Amino acid sequence: MKEIRILGIAVSDNAAEAVRVQNILTKFGCSIKTRLGLHEVSNEKCNTEGIILLELCGNTDEMDKLESELLKIESLQLRKMIF
Repeated sequence: MKEIRILGIAVSDNAAEAVRVQNILTKFGCSIKTRLGLHEVSNEKCNTEGIILLELCGNTDEMDKLESELLKIESLQLRKMIF
């Protein structure tokens, strides 16, 4: 059975870090099967804090590299589920 890996990434209110996260996700785009972004939106403002959920696929070494790159960003919180 193939490994199913879900990553949850909590992104803080730092626009510079959001750009770094996006660059990493683009770099490892072939390992991302599903990507879902969650953030609070209201008529008054669009919150820059949020959560990104990733369903990863393919080579587990590439999944590990993606996770390692994300962990280098200290302001992120990262959680993982493996099935």
